[in-house]
Amino acid sequence: MGSAQRRARATAKTRRLILDAARDLFVRDGYEATSMRAIAERIEYTPTAIYHHFENKQALLDELCAQDFRVLSMAFERAADVSDPIERIARIGGAYVEFALEHPMHYQFMFMTVRPGALDVDAAQSSDPTAHVYSFLRDSVAEAIHAGRLLPEYTDVDLVAQILWGALHGLLSLHITRGSHPWVDFSDIRQTAGAAQQTVLQGLLRA
Repeated sequence: MGSAQRRARATAKTRRLILDAARDLFVRDGYEATSMRAIAERIEYTPTAIYHHFENKQALLDELCAQDFRVLSMAFERAADVSDPIERIARIGGAYVEFALEHPMHYQFMFMTVRPGALDVDAAQSSDPTAHVYSFLRDSVAEAIHAGRLLPEYTDVDLVAQILWGALHGLLSLHITRGSHPWVDFSDIRQTAGAAQQTVLQGLLRA
């Protein structure tokens, strides 16, 4: 391996360390309360070293969002080729659940952490619709409505998409953040999420 390759690998490793530390701190303490100095201290670097890789905290945040949403977009790739929109929606939900369970810190950062302003995540991603969770779900819902698969009162694409998304997000958020509650006998999250999605879909479909 040449020196240029070693430097590139070292740079990539350092950036991963910075991003992982930032994600953890953003989730734990919030974006506003997390400083570049705190991120540097977390990985035992100097703030100057952090600024060598990221111009400021906003640049770090933008890169972190782009990377994490890219990971999620990869989870939807297997659903993209499913022709039936209802089956595709079910596959999207299943992939979404698995992503949250496999990457709980990513999930908390992406969907449970307040971030400043409007981040142009779409601009940092591929134009492929699987690269954005909401647009991919929304497109599938629109296709189901256009095909006459849903009850006639459900013509609002965003309403339906947000019902489907919210049902799973609520369960996943509860699972991730509930901590230890011995007085509640929680069911298996995959079973619960699957049942919830099936129930909601059945309530939307024409007989």
